[in-house]
Amino acid sequence: MSELGTIEQILKNSGRIPEENWRSIKNQSAAGRQSLWKTAVALGYVSEIEVLKAIAEKFNLHLYDKGDLPESSFDLKRHNVSLGFLSENKIYPVKTSGEVVEAVVNDPASIPLVEAMFVGEDKTVVASLATENLIHHAIEKRFGTGASVMESIVDRVGAMDSMAGEDEEESIDSLADLASGAPVIKIVNLLISRAVETGASDIHIEPFEKILYVRYRIDGVLHGMEAPPLKMHPSIVSRVKIMARLNIAEKRLPQDGRMRSRIGGRDIDMRVSIIPTVYGESVVIRILDRGNVLVELEKLGFPENELTILNEIIKRPYGMLLVTGPTGSGKTTTLYAALQKINTPDKKIITIEDPVEYQMQGVNQIPVRPNIGLTFQNGLRSIVRQDPDVIMVGEIRDVETAEIAIQASLTGHMVFSTVHTNDSAGAITRLLDMGVEHYLISSALVGALAQRLVRILCTSCRTPYKPDRETLKMISGKSSAIDTTIYRENGCVECAHTGYRGRIGIYELLNIDDEIRNLILSKTSSHIIKEKAREKGLITLREDGWRKVREGITSVSEVIRVTTAEVI
Repeated sequence: MSELGTIEQILKNSGRIPEENWRSIKNQSAAGRQSLWKTAVALGYVSEIEVLKAIAEKFNLHLYDKGDLPESSFDLKRHNVSLGFLSENKIYPVKTSGEVVEAVVNDPASIPLVEAMFVGEDKTVVASLATENLIHHAIEKRFGTGASVMESIVDRVGAMDSMAGEDEEESIDSLADLASGAPVIKIVNLLISRAVETGASDIHIEPFEKILYVRYRIDGVLHGMEAPPLKMHPSIVSRVKIMARLNIAEKRLPQDGRMRSRIGGRDIDMRVSIIPTVYGESVVIRILDRGNVLVELEKLGFPENELTILNEIIKRPYGMLLVTGPTGSGKTTTLYAALQKINTPDKKIITIEDPVEYQMQGVNQIPVRPNIGLTFQNGLRSIVRQDPDVIMVGEIRDVETAEIAIQASLTGHMVFSTVHTNDSAGAITRLLDMGVEHYLISSALVGALAQRLVRILCTSCRTPYKPDRETLKMISGKSSAIDTTIYRENGCVECAHTGYRGRIGIYELLNIDDEIRNLILSKTSSHIIKEKAREKGLITLREDGWRKVREGITSVSEVIRVTTAEVI
């Protein structure tokens, strides 16, 4: 391993780390007596797994990057090796039989230490690589107490015992000191990094009478996670407040803030919400990962025909497109993907949002601030005077906003917005309920898109099966025995035993043509409008869901879960 110096060159060649950042990495590496690549990982310029993959490829080493490490037959006493030595150097000996020894290390620089463990035994050392967390877990499981990474951190927090039982008059200075301590910083960083690694959209930290809950929302569903002890809750909340620049002394009122962290080589924006509860402050951290939202329209799961129609709608010079669905159904992602599609130098695009979750290059984005009078209505009035080509309104909540948006669409602007309804035709009813006139809706509206998000079956463990007659009729409209195989969720290490990995949209696009426009103008009910649209080829949410079931993308239970309230 005399070529270890080339690890730095591997990182430089990857282009992931700007040249100007190498001086800082080298200085901090020397100060912390840590290798350059580990310093780069610690500073967030690159992820640990990316470096390990590059090292494994360069030196032809096996990399354990998923699941648990193999069982070990290594005898600590026989080889006179301490648990502390293995943990400190991140060495996990796997096989010691025969003439070959396999050891899993986190850094190739540890291989000489492995060889020293077997001096005089005439053994050949074969090294493999794994992340620190995998090695730590394996060492503790095989040789230690079985403690997790978080438990190991908590064990070092002796001062935390004094926090238990203190009332709300506890010293603010003491809280600030604890929140700035290494163990608390490590725990908060661990909670955030695990959430990012698992693809969670939200972190919930909730205190109850005798326990602290930590839950991640993954693919729209909350999952319980390993949590620190309840006594650490005040200092964890204080740490989050410090990171979000909030008032750590205020515990009686809700607070909202933002913070940013660099994880795995990319900047992660986070929105923080803190509210007081009976047992302490409840924290929700919304993870705003730009890499997960700025995706192409073609990759969101639209059926081919609907995608063609939508592309035609968003390229129109004027009109209004409404995206509908409940909170968390991916409306913002769809709108951003649409804006990204038409974001060219010849178009001026302005958005007004509550809040601006993701910054887009070349788009003027305005955050709503009701406390100073900047509401959707007031902001929209000003936007129209900015000579925009395209306007995006985060949400139409009242008749004033709706009427201004419609007037903008009638005077030569393309307007995108969202409303909360169950289906596409319901957008018309929602505008009518607000007090918008029929003739304005029929003149302005060019399309209404309803959508939901369904979880994607894990391809590593999904289980094929033949549906029964009733299910077959439901998903295909036929009850006759035809050769149809669909899949259900199972669960494995790859998908964290949930059976699903990622989400995809199901869609219902109502294209407002002249016939539908006349129905709106004649005050026809949304139910009849939808039936007419179905005659003209509209695919409902559930029908698009069944199509994705037949394609093996999702499960029957998922489609039923997200379309229960749909007006069929």
